[in-house]
Order: sequence, then structure tokens, then C-alpha cells
Amino acid sequence: MLQKFTGVVLCTFRYNDTKNIAHIYTEQNGRMSFLVPASRLKKQAVSSVLFQPLSLVEFDSDIKPQSSLHPIKESRLWHPFASIPYDPFKSSIALFLSEFLFKALKEEGRNEALYAYIVNSIVWLDTCDKSFSNFHLVFLMRLSRFLGLFPNVYDYVKGAYFDLINACFTTEQPLHGMYVHPEEAARIVNLMRMRYETMHLFSMSRNERNRCLDIINEYYNLHLPDFSEMKSLAVLKELFS
Repeated sequence: MLQKFTGVVLCTFRYNDTKNIAHIYTEQNGRMSFLVPASRLKKQAVSSVLFQPLSLVEFDSDIKPQSSLHPIKESRLWHPFASIPYDPFKSSIALFLSEFLFKALKEEGRNEALYAYIVNSIVWLDTCDKSFSNFHLVFLMRLSRFLGLFPNVYDYVKGAYFDLINACFTTEQPLHGMYVHPEEAARIVNLMRMRYETMHLFSMSRNERNRCLDIINEYYNLHLPDFSEMKSLAVLKELFS
């Protein structure tokens, strides 16, 4: 049955000589997998060039109830990017976040609030013209709330450790070894308080930003099953050096 979808492209893999598999987080049904032609000709009804990391697409797909792969019959961009594909910093952020979401949203079904958060964040990144170097950090911290992983910030006091396993702050050093020291824990608290509009007010050095990224990645790795190594992490850290 032919159905209409809107969604965020998470990643695209080669399937065979003529088709690719596009993993898309859709507004209607959450994460789904679709077959798209491998051709990059823009004049086709479906072109693989549309299915780039974090692209915002709308499309018609022939849904087959007994299949996990659904062919796309027609597609188009509903928000053509103005800057993300052309800015090396933004495109690297997009590549990193698309890989992160691909790994984090494995079991996520329809979630209107999560979908709106992801879409609004992507549009914000595409339209902003400066001061977005902390964007990926703020995005990941705020994403944790939608996944039920947001740390308990109410127990924070100056000098507290951050317990990565129990997702809370504590004045005593955890015995299990999976924790963040007080100085770095204070930066995590600042990240939790940031919004895209105010994040430029919180200055961080390259090393501080990369350390925060490592901590966030470790936190998700502890709390999400089968959260494998991020291949684009090193590229992002190097670019923002």
C-alpha cells in the first residue's frame, strides 16, 4: 500500500548494484528502512542524492507488511539545506550526528516530540551563521531527555562527581570507577543548562570541548545496548581543533 512519509535520513548503505538502503527516522512510524535507486540523477522520481546525512525528506513508499525494506516510489526535499552541505564544519557535525542517531535510535518507534526536536535542531543548525561550535554537545545532552537518559541534575553541588552508571551527581567518589571528576562534572552541568541560543555564552577550549564529547559518548555507550564505536568521532574532534 502506497503511503506518504516525512523523515530525517540517518544513513544510506549500498544494497546491490542498483539499489541502496536508506535508514530514515520518520514522523509517522519512527525508524524505518527503505530501498532507493543507487542512481544520483536528480531528475529521477527517486534520486540517491537526496538521501544525505540528516536530509529532511518527504516521500511515497510502497509499504509491504511482511517486509522490513520498503521501496520508495517518489521523493523530494521538504527543507533544502542552505548551508550544511557547503560548510565543512556543519557537514562534519551532520555526519557525526547522523551516525550517532543511527546507533541510538535502533528501537525507537513513533515519537512526535523526539522527531520535532531532531528536525527543529537540524533546521536551526542550517540557518545559523555563527557560534555553533558547541551545537553537537548541546544536541546530545538534550537528546538524552527524549531517550529517558537525562541525568539527575538536582543533586549537583560544587565539587560533586558525576556517576556515569547511575546518571547522578554525588559528593563521594564512586567505587566502580565509571565517573567524572568534579572539574569536568561542572562542565557537564553547564552543558545541561545550555540552549542553542545561549551556548555561545559558554566558552570552552578545544581540549575541554573534546573531553566533553568523550564523556557524552561514554555515557551513551553505558546506557544504550549495542552502542558501537563512532567512526566519525575522531574526524569531528580533529576538525574542531
